[in-house]
Amino acid sequence: MDRPERRETEKVPIIDPLKVIEYKTINKRFGWWSSVVLLESYGRKQVCFYLWQKRDDKWKRKQKFAIHSQEDWELITNAVEKMIGELT
Repeated sequence: MDRPERRETEKVPIIDPLKVIEYKTINKRFGWWSSVVLLESYGRKQVCFYLWQKRDDKWKRKQKFAIHSQEDWELITNAVEKMIGELT
């Protein structure tokens, strides 16, 4: 498992034309890396959840979920809040 102080030393594997503004690694272990990334795409900002898998010593994107507006985020958080209690 990566030590916490090493988590943010490697740049997220996102290529042009996407511009990474900032990111936060959620988890990086066992060949999987998940992060929340604020990026700019063709002049528009968006927050994305990324999941990469390491294969042949390279990170390959497996999933990406983009949030384009605060309204979208409110819909998502409201739906999750209604269900999150079922996890306990």
